[in-house]
Amino acid sequence: MRVIVTGATSFIGSHAVQALVSQGFEVCALIRPNSAGKKNLEQMIIKKELLEIIECELSGLKELALNAEKLSKIGQKWSHDLGRADYWLHLGWDGSGSDNRKLADIQSMNAVYALDALETAAAAHCKRFLFCGSQAEYGVRNTTMRETDELHPLSEYGKAKAKVGREAIMRAEALGITYIHTRVFSVYGPGDHQWSLVESCMRTFKEGGIMELGACTQLWNYLYIDDAVNVIVTLLTGYAPAGVYNVAGEDTRPLREYIETIRALCGGQGTCQYGKRPPNAEGVTSLDPDITKLKEITGFHQMISFEEGIKKMLM
Repeated sequence: MRVIVTGATSFIGSHAVQALVSQGFEVCALIRPNSAGKKNLEQMIIKKELLEIIECELSGLKELALNAEKLSKIGQKWSHDLGRADYWLHLGWDGSGSDNRKLADIQSMNAVYALDALETAAAAHCKRFLFCGSQAEYGVRNTTMRETDELHPLSEYGKAKAKVGREAIMRAEALGITYIHTRVFSVYGPGDHQWSLVESCMRTFKEGGIMELGACTQLWNYLYIDDAVNVIVTLLTGYAPAGVYNVAGEDTRPLREYIETIRALCGGQGTCQYGKRPPNAEGVTSLDPDITKLKEITGFHQMISFEEGIKKMLM
C-alpha cells in the first residue's frame, strides 16, 4: 500500500511519514525543492527502502495531475508507481506562522493548492484523501466545538482551511474519492516550531527566564504528536467514512494550568507574567473540542498525558 504525503518535512508531516513507514506503507514524500527539512526526514526513517522523496512545489501539483509524464523528470523510481498510490495525506501549507495567517493572498493560494492536490490524488487513483484542517475554522468561541457547528473563521488562515473543506467535500464525491477533513487542535512534541507556546515555555523556564503571556484563562486542549499522528493515520488508511473529524485530546483545562505544569516539570524555575502578551491572529478563543465522533468511529483513546509528553521532551 502506497501513500503520497505533501508537507512531509513539517512537524506533523515528518512524524506521519515515520509512522506510516514503520507500519509497512511505502511513502512518496512530496517536498519543496531544496527543503531544509529533507535531511532530517531521511534521518528519521529506518526503512529507507520504503521512502521515496520527490521535490515539487505546491504550485506544481496541478501540473502533475495534468501531465503524468512530468513525474519522470522529477522522480524516476516513482514515475510509473505514483499513479497507483492508495492514499494521499495533504499537510502542505505555506505561511502557517502567526503573521502570515493574516495574509489573504498567501492563504487563498494554499486553498487552491489543496484542491489541486485532491484532483492529483484522483488522477493517481488514490481511494482516500485526508486534509489537515484547523480549529481556526471555528473562529473565536467560548463553547464546545462540534463538527456540525456553523463556522465563523476570523483569520485568513482559518477562512482558507474552511474553504478547502467546503469545496473538497463536493469535488471528492464527483471524483469518487473518500475525503477526510480533520480539524486539528493544538499538537505538541519533539520537532515543533521553536516559537510554539510549549517550546517557548520550556526553553524560558529551563533558563530561569521570564515568560510574558496573555491572561491564559481560556480553555485549551493539547495532544502529543504520537497520539495525533496515530489518529491521522487511522483516519487516512482505515475505514472511517468521509466527513469532518475533530482531532484533539481528552484533556481540556484552562491554559494557565498547562503552563504551570510545564514550569513545575522544568524544576519550578523561571517566572510567568500573565496579561502581558496580545492575542494571536485568531484572537482569544477557548479550545473545547468535542471528539465524540472520533472516538466512536476510530476507538480513539489518548495514550500520552500532557505531563508524560512534557517529560518525554525534557529527556
